Amino acid sequence: MSEEISTFRLYLMRALYLLNFVLGLMCLWPGLIRHEGLSDPLRAVAISFWAALFTLSGLGLRYPLKMLPLLFMQLFYKSVWLIAFALPLWSAGRSTDLTGGMIMGVVLDLIVIPWPYVLAKYVKEHGDRWR
Repeated sequence: MSEEISTFRLYLMRALYLLNFVLGLMCLWPGLIRHEGLSDPLRAVAISFWAALFTLSGLGLRYPLKMLPLLFMQLFYKSVWLIAFALPLWSAGRSTDLTGGMIMGVVLDLIVIPWPYVLAKYVKEHGDRWR
């Protein structure tokens, strides 16, 4: 099945994984190591989630198709945030600095994810047996 995905598409996926990985190393891990901003438990959960997501993206450099669920997670959490949080703010005439980055992330995910592969592998293919 991976033969059907162009080399260009695999490199696009790797570029997104690399971007995630580098951003995580630069922006999240220094604060985690110094325990900055972790006094609020909910914020600490969010930062831990991002750190795990971005660190696991390093595996996407070697296994772009096997790590595709990371891109799904990224697409869905950003989409939910935009719909549930940013859209009501925008409707009220307010905004947040994160909105532009979240929109860019959703657009990049929609472009980079190989949707024909997703359809064939995750929708049409039989699931794993239950017993």
